Amino acid sequence: MKAIQHIGYGEISESIKFSEIEKPTINKDEVLIEIFAASVNPLGIKVLNGKWKTKKNYTLPATLGYDVSGKIVAVGEHVTGFNIGDDVYTYHNKQGTFAEFVAISQDNISLKPKNLNFEEASSLPLVSLTALQALQRGQLKFGDKILIHAGSGGVGSIAIQIAKAKGAYVYTTTSTDNVEWVKALGADRVIDYKTEDYKTIVKDLDIVLDPLGDPYTEDAFKVIKEGGKVISLVGPPDEETAKKMGANQDDLKQKRQKITEQMELKSASYSLVILKANAKQLDEITQLVEAQKIQPVIDKVFPFKDTLKAFLHVKNGRTKGKVVIKMK
Repeated sequence: MKAIQHIGYGEISESIKFSEIEKPTINKDEVLIEIFAASVNPLGIKVLNGKWKTKKNYTLPATLGYDVSGKIVAVGEHVTGFNIGDDVYTYHNKQGTFAEFVAISQDNISLKPKNLNFEEASSLPLVSLTALQALQRGQLKFGDKILIHAGSGGVGSIAIQIAKAKGAYVYTTTSTDNVEWVKALGADRVIDYKTEDYKTIVKDLDIVLDPLGDPYTEDAFKVIKEGGKVISLVGPPDEETAKKMGANQDDLKQKRQKITEQMELKSASYSLVILKANAKQLDEITQLVEAQKIQPVIDKVFPFKDTLKAFLHVKNGRTKGKVVIKMK
């Protein structure tokens, strides 16, 4: 079968190629999905740039891609709840969705929302699970005030919608060109970072969702209330997460020093969210989509043959929502 594979580090045009690889086989707990659409994430760019060089289980060549939507064409003998012909979607934490077929555990997949096509569905798993897990880590509840940075990004655009569905008051930041369509996602106050300083507008927040990192991680503590929460997607690991990662605590304590000082001043909490595949949470996303409380935000759809162009488009960093690759 055809697949897009990571073959080396450096310029994107020299790092990926079309390959002919074996069609995957499934074990007793897996399903085989014929892929109709997949989507490109900034995480994929980081992988190409060498972020995963140190991972023991990551070897080249490696088939790229995390998000997928498609049709089940085979099921393992222990699979229950799914049948051949089901339309499904999922986040595949092992990569491998930029291909014609992929084998995935039944524990990680969900039925595709009935009101979405395959391209729309493939845009959701990584960003929607990231947003939901971040908001759950922050224990978001009805009436909370939250700042979600980068509202026009893949995670931000979905996090806004989930937060509004849960009854929060949502502030978000974006550039001038994106203000109106981010407002249309439901944000209560859209801050144009090119003309406004969010730190003079928001205060006493319950939660800040930070997908940007320094200095936004540290500055988040300036706008939360006493006992507020800062949830980061890119900052240094908090102590609990670092332990799970087996990271060197001494090194991380130094990296977290400023954050720790801010936490103590505000009696606040800080967490780094590391995405995990979760079918039950994806089922929750499906329910929100089918209830029309969440809608996918797609920047552009590329045919499979133009996957390189899709990567370069994402690398430019000016996308509104997600970039999708149409396989079928």
